[in-house]
Amino acid sequence: MLKTVLAALVFLFSLCRLPAGSGLVQAQTIVAHRGASHEAPENTLAAFQLAWRQGADAIEGDFYLTRDGEIACIHDKTTARVAPGQPPLSVATSTFQELRGLDVGRWKDPKYAGEKVPTLQEVLATVPEGKQIFVEVKCGPEILPTLQTQLEASKLKPEQIVIICFDEEVVRDARQRMPHYKANWLTSYKQTKETRAWHPTRQDVLRSLARTAATGLGTNGNLDVIDQPFVAAVREAGFEFHVWTVNSAEAARAWQKMGAQSITTDRPAYIRRALGPGAASDRK
Repeated sequence: MLKTVLAALVFLFSLCRLPAGSGLVQAQTIVAHRGASHEAPENTLAAFQLAWRQGADAIEGDFYLTRDGEIACIHDKTTARVAPGQPPLSVATSTFQELRGLDVGRWKDPKYAGEKVPTLQEVLATVPEGKQIFVEVKCGPEILPTLQTQLEASKLKPEQIVIICFDEEVVRDARQRMPHYKANWLTSYKQTKETRAWHPTRQDVLRSLARTAATGLGTNGNLDVIDQPFVAAVREAGFEFHVWTVNSAEAARAWQKMGAQSITTDRPAYIRRALGPGAASDRK
């Protein structure tokens, strides 16, 4: 009996180590994009709490350094989109209390009226044991000293925190300053009108990952660009492969089949149902 149990455990461990091109479906971490932002106002405590209630494995939020040195959770450079009808503020040149004075909930639904821009510390405090947060840096490396202080002062373990950014300098500096946290480089793709070629190319992506010493790639879910050989090349080079923002069941199943390690979505409950027993929380 003991031998049988041990053999089963060895087999399950081997499945977790399968390369992306093995043809077997791997479990995916479901990451709630700006919280459960399909239903709740993005980057608010309401959206993050709803994501946890919907069974997300992780949340993703966007963070800027304010003029007075606080870290605010908001996506855009200004507040115009999420605080319509109110004086628009530039996040980088405003104090946190100025940002806090805005209502960033009622634009989504009147029932969310009164939601405020949260701090990084407030968002970190929502993360349950065993769950993760993907911290997207939306400004430059000037945020990193404060980010390091606040992350390390939180109750979260290093494996619960992933730093992500489009800026290569931020990723590289984060890896040097905070090697105990994962840091993924992000990219999307543009198509050249004349040649119809997509950029960056697969080789460009691999070079950027190597330059930054990133732990993984967070890629826009463009199925015109990414195929199984692309995923295999990233994984075989020693990097993780993550995809965003996936809101359709069909696309989610395609990424699941290709072995994406996480799928970021505005609709965590819906995508978990679409993926069935292959999703990460179903293994816990």
